Amino acid sequence: MGWFLYMDQRMQAATKQSKVPSGANGETAGSVPALDRSLDLLETLSVEPFGLTLSQLSEKLSAPKNSVFRITQTLLSRGYVARDESTLAFRLSSKLLKLAPPQWGGVSLPAASREAMNWLRDETGETVQLGVLSEYEGVIIDQVEGNQSLRIVVDLGIRFALHDNAPGKLLLAYMTPEQQSLALSEIKLTATTSRTITTKTELRKECERIIGTGYSTDYAEADDGVHCIAAPIFDTDEQVVGTLWISGPAKRMPKSTFRELGEKVSTTGQRISRLIQEMA
Repeated sequence: MGWFLYMDQRMQAATKQSKVPSGANGETAGSVPALDRSLDLLETLSVEPFGLTLSQLSEKLSAPKNSVFRITQTLLSRGYVARDESTLAFRLSSKLLKLAPPQWGGVSLPAASREAMNWLRDETGETVQLGVLSEYEGVIIDQVEGNQSLRIVVDLGIRFALHDNAPGKLLLAYMTPEQQSLALSEIKLTATTSRTITTKTELRKECERIIGTGYSTDYAEADDGVHCIAAPIFDTDEQVVGTLWISGPAKRMPKSTFRELGEKVSTTGQRISRLIQEMA
């Protein structure tokens, strides 16, 4: 999906701030101070899609710069954070996604989805991506590249909004009413193209439509000239555990193909859901 190539410029900063444990010096009884501070740092970065500089981290954590510096250098060397060369901001890397992904019978979501994702790629020729919900954003955890000469390739770990693209709207649509209301109160409905949904009323109607059809579409709502179609993946409790989608240029995926492609993407999501239920 083309807009993911530019998502790092368009990400909406999360409003929720991580909490530092209470107690003397911000530590809980029996805790390991250095570990506490390291986890605080990771939690803080998890809601900062643009990352934070050393000074910003020091201020948010109420910790000395030299202490924060030592922690960031350790996390950098282990690959858990990355640093932007131009802004010098630290951000989480995709390595954390591999530590504790959802598993069924010892099989992770990406592993359970790969065969079906390959099938969908072969059927459509487009890149297939897999994502999950993280706070009030989605995050890409796997992809299978398309076989077109012009195709979408992204870095795993990239985050996406919940209102201006197919996978994001799908994750929003399948939330419980309480979760959805909370999400709508937190996210900003910023327009990235003339077709972006920017009102809660319209977005709620879109969520109802998604539930009715079983798939979500993006009609150049995140980037002009780029379309995508997403479907849900359910776990053993019939809860949405992730979403997969295809994306491509509007000329290759015109609106007239949405229904046919939507059925293929939905079929793929159902195949993965059945496999998860069989493995549980």
